Amino acid sequence: MNNVEQGIAAHIGEANLARLREVTIGIAGCGGLGSNCAMHLVRSGFTRFVLVDFDRVEYSNLNRQAFFNDQVGQYKAEALAANMRAVNPDLDLDIYVERVDVARVKKLFGRCDAVVEAFDRAAAKKRLVEALLPLGRLVVSASGIGGCGDGDALATRKVRDNFYLIGDGVTECSLDTPPLSPRVGIAAAKQADVILAHFLGPVNGKEGE
Repeated sequence: MNNVEQGIAAHIGEANLARLREVTIGIAGCGGLGSNCAMHLVRSGFTRFVLVDFDRVEYSNLNRQAFFNDQVGQYKAEALAANMRAVNPDLDLDIYVERVDVARVKKLFGRCDAVVEAFDRAAAKKRLVEALLPLGRLVVSASGIGGCGDGDALATRKVRDNFYLIGDGVTECSLDTPPLSPRVGIAAAKQADVILAHFLGPVNGKEGE
């Protein structure tokens, strides 16, 4: 256990941290949702991740994604891995710079215990979720996170035992309701919170010690 993990254990207990260290999380898309969610999960104590994204960081991403000016031009999956390791250097990361093809879902995420769906387009989201659910893994998706204001409308909905959906279900990202940091960040944090609660349960003290 390194110093960072000791600091996390001070809040959740060593036994709880050990439990999270055994979980593998897939991040399907390392943009606004995926990058922010991944950073929350690292700070929560998770150490095993599969990062998948084909795209590079652009200046237009910096308004909401967990990247920095000097990372523009880098592949998002690789840049996110560097940022995650800046928090905890002892992570187990599998990095894939590629599109998430439905035919590759089992190959990419088959060993994951949970997957964060973090795509931009509704059709791609639907295809990925439909491919993931038969694997029996926890899947946490998001829909309706565009614009700003009324952050409380971004609800967490349990669709089935292994599928949760975050968002207002209406306000897609568009020219009129662009993807902006506050609501994207809220949705990403809610995705991380669902995963943390699923594997840890409600934490009201150091119950795991």
